[in-house]
Amino acid sequence: MTNKHFTIVGAGIAGLCLAKAFEMKGISYTLFERDEQVRGIGAGFGLASNAMKAFEILGYANEIVPLGHMLDDFEIQDWKEKTILKADTNRLRKNYNTDNFAIHRADLHRYLYQSIQPENIKTGHKIIDVQQNYDKVVLHFDQQPSIETDYLIACDGINSVIRQKLLKNSSPQYAGYICWRGVIKDPNYSSKKSIETWGPQGRFGLTPLVNNQIYWYACKNTPLNSAVYQWDLKDIKNNFNLYSGLIRSTLQKTKPEDLITTPIMDLKPLDSYVFNRILLIGDAAHATTPNMGQGACMAVEDVCVLMDELERYPTNIGIAFENFNKRRLKRTQYIIHTSRLAGKVAQFEHKILTSARNFALRTLPTSIAQSPLDDLLEQDFMSI
Repeated sequence: MTNKHFTIVGAGIAGLCLAKAFEMKGISYTLFERDEQVRGIGAGFGLASNAMKAFEILGYANEIVPLGHMLDDFEIQDWKEKTILKADTNRLRKNYNTDNFAIHRADLHRYLYQSIQPENIKTGHKIIDVQQNYDKVVLHFDQQPSIETDYLIACDGINSVIRQKLLKNSSPQYAGYICWRGVIKDPNYSSKKSIETWGPQGRFGLTPLVNNQIYWYACKNTPLNSAVYQWDLKDIKNNFNLYSGLIRSTLQKTKPEDLITTPIMDLKPLDSYVFNRILLIGDAAHATTPNMGQGACMAVEDVCVLMDELERYPTNIGIAFENFNKRRLKRTQYIIHTSRLAGKVAQFEHKILTSARNFALRTLPTSIAQSPLDDLLEQDFMSI
C-alpha cells in the first residue's frame, strides 16, 4: 500500500488492532509500549455489532467470535428487579448483519498480541516528548535513544502523553463516579442477557462471558479520591446488600485480588485528531465513559476507517489522515456527549428524580426512549 514507515505508540486494543492490520497489508511499522510486558488490564467489555462488522472488514471476525459470548438482550432494571428499559439490540444487529458479543479484555488482547510479529513490538519504551518537522517525527524516550519515523499514530490511551504534548489542555475529566469491576466463574450460570440495575446505592451491571464467567461492574457517585476509593469488597457488598440475589452472590464469589477500582473519566471532544504527521486514534483521541459500551468499538472502527483511507491514498498519507479526521470526528464526538449524558441519567440518586426517570423510560415509546442510540444504530460508520 505505502512504502512509508509508521510508528505506533501504545499496545492497547487500538494499537494492537492497527499493528495487525498493517501486517496483513504489508505496511512497515514499529509499535512502542511503555510497560515491560504487553498485557490486557481490565475485565470484560462489549463488542457490539458495529465492532464485529469492523473486524469482519479487517478480515478476522471469525477468529474473534470464539473468544466472545453472544448477547441476545440488554435490560435495565430497578433495584427491585422491575424492568425499566430493554435496549433494541436487534436494530444494531440487523443494521450491521452481525451479532453482539461480550469478551474478556485479556482474551482479545492476547489474541491480537500473539497474531503479530514480536520483532515489531518494542516494550519498556516510555515516551517523554515528541517533535516533528516537514518530513519526520522524532520520539524521545526516558531511557532509550530517540528515534525518527515518517508518521506517528498515537494509541496511548486516555492519558496519552502525545496528545497532551500537542494539546496542553486536553487532560481527562472526571465524570463524577467510581467504578469497580471484576470477573467471576459460576458453573451454574448460563445466559445471553446483559442486565444493568439502577438503584439508590448505585448502578450494578452483569454480563455473561464465555466459560460460565460473569463480568460485573458497579458505579457509585463520589468526589474524586474520596474515602470511597478505599473501599474493599466488604464495603461494596454492604453497599449493594439490598440488591438482587444474583448481584449479592456475584460479589460473594469475587476474590479481593481480582477487584479493579477506577474513576470514570472521559475527554472533552477535540476539534481534530490529526496534527500534520501525527494522528490520534482510540482513547487517545476520543476516550468516552463506558455507558454506551462503545469505547473499544470506536477504536476498532478507527482502525477500519484508517486502513480504508490508506488504501485509497497510499502515496499521500496527509490526505488519508485528513479524510480519516472528517469521517471520525462527528461520530466519536456524539458518542462522548451521549455516553456522558447517559451516565448522568443512570447515576441519579435523588428519590424523586429516580422515580420520574424510571416512569418516563417505562412509558415513553421505544423510538423516543432509545433515540440517543439512533446515530449509532442507523449510520454505517464506513460511509460517514
